[in-house]
Amino acid sequence: MAINLSGMNMSNITNGTDVTMQSPGVTLNLQKNQLLDLTKREPGLNSVSLGAGWDVSQTGQAFDLDIAAFLLDANGKFNTVDNVIFFNNKNGQGIQMTGDNLTGIGEGDDERIDIELNQISPMIKKIVFVVTIHNAMEKRQTFGMVNNAYVRLLNREQNDKEICRFDLRENSSAATSVIFAELNHEVSGWQFKAIGEGKVADLNGILALFQ
Repeated sequence: MAINLSGMNMSNITNGTDVTMQSPGVTLNLQKNQLLDLTKREPGLNSVSLGAGWDVSQTGQAFDLDIAAFLLDANGKFNTVDNVIFFNNKNGQGIQMTGDNLTGIGEGDDERIDIELNQISPMIKKIVFVVTIHNAMEKRQTFGMVNNAYVRLLNREQNDKEICRFDLRENSSAATSVIFAELNHEVSGWQFKAIGEGKVADLNGILALFQ
């Protein structure tokens, strides 16, 4: 997909059940708008991966979904193209995209972004993760035709232990992009929030939200 870059305890969870009461060894299945305090959930956490996956639709069509990360400042802006991580710009300070599954066929994560939290610039206050359908308009594809789309956060220092996941359950029949989740850098540490907000937009349209 082309992208125009030339212009460029209850204290642990909010808006939902306090799922941190579960055992630390149990995966947390987050609901929309739930916020997980990673500093309390996983003390000392640094090396993480954001994995995204999906299955081939019931129509039999192959879907090429692309994950992207927007590294934003305190004003919610990305400021420089280096702070937009996607398939044509896979590496940034403390962050790297790995793999590009073009079909959704196969088990496990289809795409991943690796993050070293302590290497992220202190100017970055939020990392927003977006999944878009490549050439959605031309192919007439939407998230309403995608099966089992999800994102999950992994602890790479513990053999990719799954910390939490967020499954896209609601009907996003018209959406061609979904803002899935975000990492927020607070004074107390990092927090992970499930978003699940569908957009009728390509990657350029999402880019415009953070300019």
